[in-house]
Amino acid sequence: MADVIVVGNEKGGAGKSTLAIHLMTALLHQGVRVGVLDLDVRQQSLAHFVANRRAWLAANAAEAPMPDIAPIESDISRASEDEGRARLAAAFEALSGCDLIVVDTPGADTLLSREAHARADLIVTPMNDSFVDFDTLGVVDPVTLELKRPSLYSETVWNSRKDRAAASGRSIDWVVLRNRLAPADARNRRRVDERVQALSRRVGFRIGPGLRDRVIYRELFPFGLTIADLSPSIRPVSMSLQHVAARQELRDLIGFLGLSGEGTQLAAQ
Repeated sequence: MADVIVVGNEKGGAGKSTLAIHLMTALLHQGVRVGVLDLDVRQQSLAHFVANRRAWLAANAAEAPMPDIAPIESDISRASEDEGRARLAAAFEALSGCDLIVVDTPGADTLLSREAHARADLIVTPMNDSFVDFDTLGVVDPVTLELKRPSLYSETVWNSRKDRAAASGRSIDWVVLRNRLAPADARNRRRVDERVQALSRRVGFRIGPGLRDRVIYRELFPFGLTIADLSPSIRPVSMSLQHVAARQELRDLIGFLGLSGEGTQLAAQ
């Protein structure tokens, strides 16, 4: 079976779809056969990106690697639990020939999201540097700002990791990525960082850098392209030094997550 990366966070606006899109395209350009599942059946940003990509490449007679995609119909949210699990299992099975499957999840607690987390080899949770986003991971005391306990989402991930370890002897790697999607003062950022570090020691996730607030991460979405796709033959926007920095940032992220063009290293973790 393919290794599974789940991009998860029960808060909307944390950058899950942006992250999933960039992980997918970066890995495609490294020669990895990538499958995608978009479980955010209401927004479907990842599925729309893939459709935009196919249309733009065809209209411009350009070539770029494409992922395999298993469509998830929106009516699955109204299906019974047994039917929902069965349809999700079928979607994963349809992508079993891939090297890796990237799953984008909704900003809510749903059956499909929980089932996907249970199947993950790597869970990647993006968060902005604010206590609003940290509240999805942990609860702080309103007076002292000291960490009180993990959030319900952290407990969901913890239970998934515990069940996987008991069933197979392998744990699920969990990485929290610190996005810089909005300006924040140094004191607030330091306070958030201290609580993230404390929670990391308590529930056992790794902390890594996310994607900074760059226009290039957003302006290529309508074309179904990312910074990883830009080349002499694919250049819908003019290049700048900021784009070079963004490309290196994405490479660094792929390296931190332990992914390579020769498949993935997830099984060894």
